[in-house]
Amino acid sequence: MKRIDEPVPVRPGEELDVGRVDAAIKTVVPGLTGEPAIEEFPRGASNLTYLIRYPERELVLRRPPFGYKAKSAHDMRREVTILTALRPVYPYVPKVIRFFDDPGILGCDFYLMERIRGLIVRRDLDLRLDPDTTRRLCLNLIDRLIELHQLDYRAAGLEQIGKGAGYVQRQIAGWSDRYRKSRTPDVTDFEEVMAWLQRNMPAHEVATCIVHNDFRFDNVVLNPENPLEVVGVLDWEMATLGDPLMDLGNSLAYWVQADDDPFFLETRTQPTHLPGMLTRQQVVDYYATKTGWAVDHFDFYLIYGLFRLAVIIQQIYYRYVQGQTRNQAFAGFGRLVNYFQQRCERLLRQPVL
Repeated sequence: MKRIDEPVPVRPGEELDVGRVDAAIKTVVPGLTGEPAIEEFPRGASNLTYLIRYPERELVLRRPPFGYKAKSAHDMRREVTILTALRPVYPYVPKVIRFFDDPGILGCDFYLMERIRGLIVRRDLDLRLDPDTTRRLCLNLIDRLIELHQLDYRAAGLEQIGKGAGYVQRQIAGWSDRYRKSRTPDVTDFEEVMAWLQRNMPAHEVATCIVHNDFRFDNVVLNPENPLEVVGVLDWEMATLGDPLMDLGNSLAYWVQADDDPFFLETRTQPTHLPGMLTRQQVVDYYATKTGWAVDHFDFYLIYGLFRLAVIIQQIYYRYVQGQTRNQAFAGFGRLVNYFQQRCERLLRQPVL
């Protein structure tokens, strides 16, 4: 049984210059010998993540994707700032070794960090857990999100990563604009959903906190000796200050449960359908109980999460259609975008978690 998340050979078109990477790393990490083997973690669809393997040590390198990038996306310096500030107060954050802003190395900013070795849960759970134990794993995941939302971002020195009041409005306007700019001829226009989100924004945000914006099973690392324990949280590129219910809605966009329709079940990327896993409604109820925040009219946050996920998928699909990435895993993303539009429209007519 495969327990440790492992990389694969680098995808065509996403290769790094080994000599330049080696020279840069050896300026900041002493005691390394030879030229490194470079592999790629396979599931990244946005920022790219590589394993740099020396005889003495394994390191992880993060860089932006090749090709098209949204204006505000893939800011490596910002990601490093967030990781560095969070690590003392949220121990699941990987340790950054060095940020590189010399374009002569890779032609882009990138950074080097420690590898957190452990189990990353993907589509299927490679563990034999009974329903009660599966439920404990599920609750541990949600608890880490709640812990993040309840951190004092001012004490962590992260006031500067947000843009002040109006987070919900900015999200709806921003993701709508991104969708329109990345739309390809074979996908729906999403105009009805965008108009509904604009009309139904909540009057007040429940709180302002650190939001991860991509919190899900395959972005956490589990302790291989105690797989119910979360030891790492990865992929902080979209973290900011905002409304925690928007973050929960983002997470539930990936939360496919056992009684969902066949196509949604086919899209599943995490094992949230298993006996013992909470349903979406149970996740919301548990979150509300633990935080004390009201979760009225959660249909808005769920539809927002699905729409936002559709935009992210469409931006990736746009790069594929334009030939800016050769990853064949993205070839069917247009069909997925169209499904999410249909799902959003069903939910806005009859809200069901």
